[in-house]
Amino acid sequence: MQFQQLAYFVAVAEDRHFTRAAERVRVAQPSLSQQIRALEHDLGAPLFHRIRGNVTLTEAGETLLPIARRILAETETARRAIRELDELDRGRVRLGAPPSLCTGLLPAMLAAFRRRYPGIQLELHESGSRDLRQGLSEGALDLALLAGAPADPHLAATPLLLEELVVISAADAPLTGDRLDIRELAEVPLVMFRRGYDVREATVNACRAAGFEPTFAIEGGEMDAVLELVRAGLGAAVVPSTVAGDRFRMTRFAPEAGMTRVVRLAVRREVEPTRAVRALHTAIVGFVADRASLPPGLESLVDGGGARPTEG
Repeated sequence: MQFQQLAYFVAVAEDRHFTRAAERVRVAQPSLSQQIRALEHDLGAPLFHRIRGNVTLTEAGETLLPIARRILAETETARRAIRELDELDRGRVRLGAPPSLCTGLLPAMLAAFRRRYPGIQLELHESGSRDLRQGLSEGALDLALLAGAPADPHLAATPLLLEELVVISAADAPLTGDRLDIRELAEVPLVMFRRGYDVREATVNACRAAGFEPTFAIEGGEMDAVLELVRAGLGAAVVPSTVAGDRFRMTRFAPEAGMTRVVRLAVRREVEPTRAVRALHTAIVGFVADRASLPPGLESLVDGGGARPTEG
């Protein structure tokens, strides 16, 4: 039994198709089929039912699958452990964050981290929290700042920040008053983010809880587009206070509206983070614990530097 054969077996078991599995592991389909047959011969039992292109696991295949996955995972752990010996000099971290934090929080924090660990390659992925959560769960990200709803059970998350949501409108078309009841949005056309942004979900849910459906002047934008559309006078928007700036009329919600969101720092539970990922995790938590370093609109939820994930 060879490691490569187990990798091919898992690919076929997951894809239920020999050709697609061969494409995934980047090997010719006849070679993959030959290795699977060799594995079956070595084990003395067929692993797949092959009936007119319909590939399903046999009882032996069902038994082998979790074992094979565990062997492959342990092998990757061994490789990772060896790589970690010099990872702080040559490592890589893929960090995801919502747009408001990419401009408000991360520049100063990442600059300090870069000065301390110049050899670590940083990749920043900017998107809505729902997309970031999916990217983290699928292994496309190592670490993510997630706003809004708690992370899923497969993620471990540390609550970091409390961020206020506000209403912005064009400077020459202000909303009335300094405090806004959520029900007043029933009369205000909104510029709305595309699906995948937690601010969209928070706004729509708050409006529905108040008994009405919000009206969209236009929807589907990313953060920069939403800000420019509001500035052009198409409507108002609910945004994190950190991106409101001085280009807009900013109106805060009344306290009872509860229009805030918790920002969490999340990693995958089943994957042991590398030294580079742990270093960035610790740096982010430490930066947030130093409340003086935070931009206006963000309130630290860290009590002084505990850097371990604490919440599912």
